[in-house]
Amino acid sequence: MCSEHSARGSHFADTEAAITHKRPKTRRRAVKNAVRGVGVKVIPWIPPWLKRLLTGGRRITIDGNTLDATLQLMLIAQRSTRTGGLSADGDLEVVRALTRKSHAAMNTHVAVPTTDLTIPGPDTPLRARHYRPAVAEAAPLLLFFHGGGFVVGDIESHDGLCRMICRDAAIHVLSVDYRLAPEHRAPAAVDDCIAAYRWARGHAAELGADPSRIGVGGESAGGNLAALVALRSRAEGIPQPTLQMLLYPLLDLSAKTRSRTLFSDGFFVSKVQEERYVDLYLGGTGLAADDARVSPLKAADLSGLAPALVITAGFDPLRDEGNEYAGALRSAGVTVDHRQFDALTHGFASRASLGGGSADATTATISAIRAHLSRG
Repeated sequence: MCSEHSARGSHFADTEAAITHKRPKTRRRAVKNAVRGVGVKVIPWIPPWLKRLLTGGRRITIDGNTLDATLQLMLIAQRSTRTGGLSADGDLEVVRALTRKSHAAMNTHVAVPTTDLTIPGPDTPLRARHYRPAVAEAAPLLLFFHGGGFVVGDIESHDGLCRMICRDAAIHVLSVDYRLAPEHRAPAAVDDCIAAYRWARGHAAELGADPSRIGVGGESAGGNLAALVALRSRAEGIPQPTLQMLLYPLLDLSAKTRSRTLFSDGFFVSKVQEERYVDLYLGGTGLAADDARVSPLKAADLSGLAPALVITAGFDPLRDEGNEYAGALRSAGVTVDHRQFDALTHGFASRASLGGGSADATTATISAIRAHLSRG
């Protein structure tokens, strides 16, 4: 490891501030949210040279990759206001609400027509949101699964990203509110997502989409679910999606990779947070973290799956498992478009509004989605 300033040292030691067993004081939380909102509005307008100056001139270099200055500045701002990553301990409703607000603060506010609807689920109806592109002909459809470690996140938290994909890829997006742990443990989320895929295949035309070009995708835990939809579809004899779009995906719940060690804390998501989420997702189910039913990387056979767009980030604890899965798919004969954005962190697509490398990488990712789904 090479570093001009250790990213795992005191500089980011407490970047991952957590909500523990006490509800934050309302006034303090309001002040922090206000500070965060101001920062989000200002950072995109700061020129690159000034961003470097504001970071103290320190460049964070790990594994040969240098952290994007915009994200480095964001991490410093979070550390100073103690508004970093959230743990799953304590009041989950507070954690979920703050997750939704933190994503909303970085919403790009892209104007596209949307319709909220419910679709049949395996247990109860599922909430979904349809984003409609400004095209006359039937366009492809991307079934999108949000991130959040299977515990937090929802349609609202990833609304901005779905709007960008819809507008810039010129495709329909159907975002699905699958059930969350610990109220609904594994495999409830997987069951919901495969049910949503079945529904989309039968109702795409009603949405104005092309039934022959339906992709599945998601970020982080949502990428895990998209990969499992492809695997479950093959096992159940359902036609494969046109594309599986895996955005910095969580693919092995038991992973002990180099990247998980290097970036275990201080880069928007922590090892403690990841492990707690897995406990909430799998606890009491009898499913082990290395079971292929929850960890796609553990699947013995990956042949015959849909073409994959796999996006990884250089400063992401999930980097290595994403890279390994891309290689395993390719070895199994699956067509793979794998792109790693070396200077970025986990969750960069939800920070595209900050500018810098996150914006460029998100634009490139959406362009790739459009290209792959357009080919059909």
